[in-house]
Amino acid sequence: MQDKHLSTEELIAQDVGARLPQGSMGRLIALLALLWSLFQLWIASPLPFSLGFAVFNDTETRAIHLAFALLLAFLVFPAFKRSPRDRVPLADIALGLLACATAAYLFIAYAELAQRPGNLTDLDLWVACLGLPLLLEATRRALGPALTVIAALFLLYSLLGPYMPGILAHRGVSLTALANHQWITTEGVFGIALGVSTSFVFLFVLFGALLERAGAGNYFIQLAFSLLGHLRGGPAKAAVVASGLTGLISGSSIANTVTTGTFTIPMMKRTGFSAEKAGAVEVASSVNGQIMPPVMGAAAFLMVEYVGIPYVEVVKHAFLPALISYIALIYIVHLEALKLGLQALPRSAPQQTWLRRLAGVAFGAALLSGLSLLVYYGLGWLKPALGEAASWGIGSLLALTYLALLKVAASHPPLQLDDPEAPLERLPETRAVLLSGLHFLLPVVVLVWCLMVERLSPGLSAFWGSVMLIIILLTQRPLLSWLRGDGGATHGGWCDGLVDLREGLIAGARNMIGIGIATAAAGIIVGAVSQTGVGLVLADVVELLSMGNLLLMLLLTALFSLILGMGLPTTANYIVVSSLLVPVIVGLGQQNGLIVPLIAVHLFVFYFGIMADVTPPVGLASFAAAAVSKGDPIKTGLVAFYYSLRTAALPFLFIFNTDLLLIDVDFWHGVLIFLVATLAMLIFAAATQGYFIVRSRWYESLLLLVVAFTLFRPGFWMDRLHDPYQDIAPTALVQALGDVAADSQLRLQVLGENEVGDPRRFTLLLPVPEGASGEERLQALGLQLIEEDGRLLVDNVAFGSLAAQLGLEFDQQILAVRAPTDRWAKEWMWLPGLALLGLLVWLQWRRRPRH
Repeated sequence: MQDKHLSTEELIAQDVGARLPQGSMGRLIALLALLWSLFQLWIASPLPFSLGFAVFNDTETRAIHLAFALLLAFLVFPAFKRSPRDRVPLADIALGLLACATAAYLFIAYAELAQRPGNLTDLDLWVACLGLPLLLEATRRALGPALTVIAALFLLYSLLGPYMPGILAHRGVSLTALANHQWITTEGVFGIALGVSTSFVFLFVLFGALLERAGAGNYFIQLAFSLLGHLRGGPAKAAVVASGLTGLISGSSIANTVTTGTFTIPMMKRTGFSAEKAGAVEVASSVNGQIMPPVMGAAAFLMVEYVGIPYVEVVKHAFLPALISYIALIYIVHLEALKLGLQALPRSAPQQTWLRRLAGVAFGAALLSGLSLLVYYGLGWLKPALGEAASWGIGSLLALTYLALLKVAASHPPLQLDDPEAPLERLPETRAVLLSGLHFLLPVVVLVWCLMVERLSPGLSAFWGSVMLIIILLTQRPLLSWLRGDGGATHGGWCDGLVDLREGLIAGARNMIGIGIATAAAGIIVGAVSQTGVGLVLADVVELLSMGNLLLMLLLTALFSLILGMGLPTTANYIVVSSLLVPVIVGLGQQNGLIVPLIAVHLFVFYFGIMADVTPPVGLASFAAAAVSKGDPIKTGLVAFYYSLRTAALPFLFIFNTDLLLIDVDFWHGVLIFLVATLAMLIFAAATQGYFIVRSRWYESLLLLVVAFTLFRPGFWMDRLHDPYQDIAPTALVQALGDVAADSQLRLQVLGENEVGDPRRFTLLLPVPEGASGEERLQALGLQLIEEDGRLLVDNVAFGSLAAQLGLEFDQQILAVRAPTDRWAKEWMWLPGLALLGLLVWLQWRRRPRH
C-alpha cells in the first residue's frame, strides 16, 4: 500500500523517476532523455528514407529504445527508499550501462544473429542471462514489485514445467531455449508490445509533453472553468471537462490527476465539496482520459497490433462509450451539487438570459461544424487542385492560420497561472480565454487530420503533430511579443522557445521510461505463454471456474484485471490479461452462441485495467488526488470507484450490445444509439447516486436501473418475447441460404477440433452473400458440403474464402442451423422503458420542494 503522507511532488517523481541530481550527472540524464526523444523523432520521420541514412529495421529500433529506457531507469529510479536522491551511486551507473549493453546487443550483432537463427553462442547466452534479471530489476524500481514477481514466476514456470502439479505441467524449456525465445528473438521481450512502445506510444507521450509545455494544459483548464464555472457545482464540472481535454493529450492517469487537480481540487473544496469528494471527481475524470480518443492510453496502440485493425477503427469503436462516460460524470457531479445544496459562482460578465445562452451555444456549434466542413472539404479540394505542390500549399495555409490565431491571441490579455488557493470571486470571461489560445488546437487538428483523413500510421501522424508543436514552441513567444506591440506583456524570445522545446523533449522521454520498461517486462509473460502453451491450460481453468457461463467469465476477467492493476500500470495489465484471457472469452462466447467481436473484448480488458488506477487499496490516481486535497486516500478511492461505476458498467453492456461500439451501424442509427445510450447512462448514474429529481426511494432506484438496462439492451427483452432465429435441420442449410435475404446472417453450430485435437463446439455467424440460389451463395462463400449418414460435413473450403476466414475447415460437422425470423425491431422495447421513466418522473415531481 502507498504511504498516505506522500506529497504531490513525490507521487509525480514515482511516475517519472525520483532522482533529480544536480551538476554533471543531472546534465547527463537530461542529455540522454533529449537524445532518446530526438532518436524517436528521427525514426518516425520520413527523413531516414529520403536521405538513405540511419535506416533501422523494427528489431534494431526496439533494441535502441529499450537500451535508452534501461539506462535511464537505473539512473533516475533509486533502488530503495533510503537510496540517495541527489546523486547516482556508482553501482547504479554500472548496472545501467550493463543493462543498456544487453539491450543494444541486438542492434550491434543484428546481422550476425540473423544469419544463425536459433543457434546461440556463449556470448548470446550470457547477454540474455544478464539482460533478463536486469530488466526485472529495472521493472521493480520503476513500477514496483508486482509486475517483477509475475514476470519472474512465468520465467520459472517455463523452466520448471515437468515439476508443476497436474494440469499446469508441461515438458519444460531449456535455459538456452528460454534465452533465445525471450531475449534474442522477437517473441518475448523484443516482441509486439515493445514494438508498439517504440513506434507509436513514445510519439504520443512526447506530443502530450510538448503540448503541456507550450501552455495548452493551463489553457484547457481555464477554458473549462470559464465555460462551466457559473453552473451549480461548476468547478467540479469544469474539472471533468478540463481532465477530458487534458486526456486528449495525455495517457497517464496520475499525470492527468496532478496536472488539473492542483488547480481544480482546491476550487471544488472552496465551493462546498469535501476533500474526498473533490479528489474523487478529479480521479474519476482523469482516469477516463485514457479512454478518450483521439490520443488514448498506450494500450490503445497495442490493440492495433493485437486486433489487427487500423487505429482509426479503434478510435471509432472507443469514441461513443468514452463520450457517454464523460457526460454521465458531469451529471453525477450535478447530482452531488444538488444533494449538497451548492450555489453557482458569479460570472465576470453580466448574466445572460437563457435565450441568449442557447443562441450562443447554437452559434458556437454551427461555427465549429462550419470550420470542420471547411477544413475537410477545403483541404480535400486543395490536394487534387495543387497536385505535387499540395504539401507546400497546405503547409503555407497552416502557417497563415497560425499567424492569424496568434494575432487574435495577442489582442487579448495573456493567460496567467492562477493561484488555486486564492479566493475565486469572479470567473474569467469565456470569449477572452477561448481566443487567447486557439493556436494550441492546431497540433491536435494536424494529428486528427493525419489519422482520420490522410490515414497515416499513428506514429507518423504523431510526428507531424509534434512538428507543428515544435514550431509553436520555438515561435509563439517572440511572435506574441512582436504582435502585441504595446509592451504590456513580455512573452520572451527565441532562446526561451528553445528552452521550452528542450524541456518538453526531456519531459516526454522521462514520462516514457516506465512505459518502455512495462512493455518489455510484459513481453516476458507473452513470450512464456507462447513458448509453454499455458494459455490453453488457463483457458481450461477459467472455463472450469466460470462453469461455461460467459457473464461469470467476464466477471472473473474484470476481477483479475482489477487485482493485477493494483500493482501493474494500465499498459502492462492490458498486455497480460489480453494475452491470457481474451482468446478464452471469445471462444467461450462462441460455445454459448454469442459472437463477441474481438475489439469488444479488448476494450473490455482495457476499461478494467484503467479502473485499477481508481480501485482501493492501491489506486495510484486516488493517492495522487488525496495528496492534493489533503483527504484520506482510501476514502477518496472508494468514492472515486463509486463515481466510476458507470465506466465499469459500460464494458458489460457493449459486449452484449455491440451497437455501442458502432459496429455495423450507419450514421443515423449511430446518432440514435448515442442519444438513447446517453439517456440510459444518465438514468444509471441517477440510480447509483440515489437522486433523480429528488432523493430516490429504494424501489425507484431499482426501477431506474431497469429503465437504463432496457434502453441499453432492448434486445434482451425482445428475445424473451420473440426468438430472433428459428431452428432448421442442418441438411436444409443450402435451401435456407437460398430462402433468406442477402446481407442477412445464419447462425451455425459447428463441431470441430482445437489446436491440440480435442473436440470443440463453437458458433459462428455465416453472412449470406448475393446469389440467385442457395447453391450459388454456397459457392460464393467458398464452401462445399457433403451429407453422410444423416450428418452434414464440410467437404472443402476454398483457400482465402469467407468460409475459411470464419474458421470453417475440412471434416467439421454442422450440428445446428438457425435462420433469422421476421419480428419487430428490438428498439420497440424502448417505448415501455420510456413509459416507466415517465412514471418515475411523475412520482418524483410530486415530491419536489415548492419554494
